[in-house]
Amino acid sequence: MKRTTDASLKHLNSFAVEARAGRLFELESEQDLKTFIAEHHFDPTRDLIMGGGSNILFAGDIEGSVILNRISGKRIIEDSEDVVLLEASAGENWHQLVQWSLQQGLSGIENLSLIPGLAGAAPMQNIGAYGVELADVLDSVQALDLQNGQSRAFPKKDCQLGYRSSRFKSSDAGKYLITGIRLRLARKFTPILAYKGLGEELHSMGIKTPTAKQVSDAVIRIRQRKLPDPNIIGNSGSFFKNPVVSQDIADQLAKEFVDMPVYPAGKDSKLSAAWMIEKCGWKGRSIGGAAVSEQHALVLVNRGHATGAEILELANAIRESVHERFGITLEPEPLIIK
Repeated sequence: MKRTTDASLKHLNSFAVEARAGRLFELESEQDLKTFIAEHHFDPTRDLIMGGGSNILFAGDIEGSVILNRISGKRIIEDSEDVVLLEASAGENWHQLVQWSLQQGLSGIENLSLIPGLAGAAPMQNIGAYGVELADVLDSVQALDLQNGQSRAFPKKDCQLGYRSSRFKSSDAGKYLITGIRLRLARKFTPILAYKGLGEELHSMGIKTPTAKQVSDAVIRIRQRKLPDPNIIGNSGSFFKNPVVSQDIADQLAKEFVDMPVYPAGKDSKLSAAWMIEKCGWKGRSIGGAAVSEQHALVLVNRGHATGAEILELANAIRESVHERFGITLEPEPLIIK
């Protein structure tokens, strides 16, 4: 276990904004975590668990401790003719895990290629993209209780997965540290191409009957074209959730704004946050060193010298603008530390 005091967090968050932590602990095994729990009282009001830092905005410092989960490892623990149970430790890079699964001849998470972050963060916000959510393949989550160090397994049904949410992000935020996940993947590939842009990308690649790897390649091409690379310009991907509203509200908005994209979401409807942000004229605009990406209106970027406070100021200005015009309150996806 590595320990640092008065640690800079700039290199640990994908926005690349400066923030500091009183103490930084880097855990590389479950035993490291148990040692930490035995020696330190975890206080969720002062302390923070981090993975890859791709879904967090530091608009302030951490007075207490930051715990980095770097537990790694992956293996197939059950293998039948059709379904494979894959176990991955929380510190595994998510995109690399997707590519490794494809190399094993497995499918089910190819649509989630190039999503930044670590495997342990995937169930926290039920990551999703291009017609697939983690909930579609998740079997269970392994975690440790941060108060007593006890291990616990959460079957998918107990994870309270929703749109970019779970019990680990809401009702039990700060209570557990996810140590691993188990995914049920398939040997027989069934492509999920409901997302219109994905089918169009495959067509442009000259592919009519894609393999899982080709779907992954298409997703990567789309993401690289539409979203800025956080290794080049700081960002956390989509900053706002697409709002889910009742059918009545969606119908009312569709009458007033005839070109507003509306998508089915069970009994409700999902609206395009990016479309509303663009209609409010925010795409490409900036506050200090923070800006709305010219590639995608949902992405807020650090142009190189932004503070977390400037990014938050920009986000709040966008929320106010969208609410004033559409009556919709946008919810941020990242965890915001003030």
